[in-house]
Amino acid sequence: MRIGLTGGIATGKSTVSNMLAAQGVHIVDADIIAREVMNPGQPLLAAVADRFGPEFLLPEGGLDRRRMAEHIFNRPEEREALNAIVHPAIRAEIRRQVDAAEAADPTGIVAADIPLLYESGLEGLYEKIVVVYVPRAVQLERLTMRDGLAPEQAEGRLNAQLDIEEKKRRADFVIDNSGTLEETQRQVGVLLEQWVAR
Repeated sequence: MRIGLTGGIATGKSTVSNMLAAQGVHIVDADIIAREVMNPGQPLLAAVADRFGPEFLLPEGGLDRRRMAEHIFNRPEEREALNAIVHPAIRAEIRRQVDAAEAADPTGIVAADIPLLYESGLEGLYEKIVVVYVPRAVQLERLTMRDGLAPEQAEGRLNAQLDIEEKKRRADFVIDNSGTLEETQRQVGVLLEQWVAR
């Protein structure tokens, strides 16, 4: 079974992903893949440096992610330019890893953890979509605390993604992560029972 797992920034998607992994679900993490394809020496990193300039590289040669995030979040045309460089390679690697996991365990569950699943138009590749949800006000509070952002910076990052209420509306399953960890774990357990029983 092929699942798409998504949510908004600071909704707790990684928490749910870890809970699923602990129950034997194979996780393919788009964020990890995105970091790996931008490691020093990778051709994509050179392409990004060519487009945006060497000031977006760290002294040791990797991408200065914080600087890039600040640069693109309120500049849609720059964000689109970055996405055009990196997204095709990320999508190809996600698909390769999902296919490999399914081939290794045809009766297992594979969840592709993709923050921008809807924004990238990838929902059609998965049998079911799970959205990890908290209300926008909770997102803002968590994001400002977690990343030390000013409220307007946090707003800019949320505005760069599809609204969480729209993601919730489109989902096949919603995990509400605005309560306790135990409540989230219970919802994950119910979800897994449904999948195993199908």
